[in-house]
Amino acid sequence: MEDAIEKFSIFGGVSWGSIDTSKPAIELIEELILPDFRYIRNDITELTDGLPLHHSILSGLALGDSRLQTAFKRASVSKEMGENAIAELSECKIIRPYKSTAIFNSPFLRFWFAFVSPIFKGIRDGDFAEIRERYENRGSDFMQLTFTQLSYELIKLNFKEDRLKEIRPYFEDGIELDIYAKTTSKKTIVGVCRYSNAKVKKSELTKLQDLCKQANINADIFVIVAKNGFSNELKALKSDKVRLITLKNFKKLVE
Repeated sequence: MEDAIEKFSIFGGVSWGSIDTSKPAIELIEELILPDFRYIRNDITELTDGLPLHHSILSGLALGDSRLQTAFKRASVSKEMGENAIAELSECKIIRPYKSTAIFNSPFLRFWFAFVSPIFKGIRDGDFAEIRERYENRGSDFMQLTFTQLSYELIKLNFKEDRLKEIRPYFEDGIELDIYAKTTSKKTIVGVCRYSNAKVKKSELTKLQDLCKQANINADIFVIVAKNGFSNELKALKSDKVRLITLKNFKKLVE
């Protein structure tokens, strides 16, 4: 599932026929994306009108945590200019803004603006060394947001009887939560997603509970999603109020 998430982060949303997913991600990037760089760039330029401002904001968004404030800072643009650009990009259906955040409608577009668009000159000239280095250094961090967004879809499936009215990240008053959701019965769900090779420990739950107290959030259910599982101490706390999700649970999305 880890490999599937990585490939989805890159090629999700494309319609290029079959992709040999047995090959390493960087090999597929060099085989399917970089040789056709000019054609793909022309198609994407049509979507964005080729405006440098749009490309700067999209790159800032692709490399960030989905917050508009972070994207504007990375792109070095004012809030007013950034919000106008976001409205235009939303009309083009490239992104979906929600409150203070925005996500790409296509994982491939996010990959493009994170790894290809910022260094297009070298790729255009046939130099692929920089994108290889860039992906090796930032690939894991890049997958974190995809992992979180897929977690949202999995959590929706797990709450079929008491459906979710909303699920999103929470960024308010300096408090950051990966998962903040409300069910139709008005239960509050909060959680964290960890795309790392380390097992998640009980301290992560304690930290989550402390953040809820600081934010005056009365959480009914805590959800922790971890790529590499949990410590025995944390697994012992699993209950209806403490839900633990690992990679194997993501098979439900494929099914």
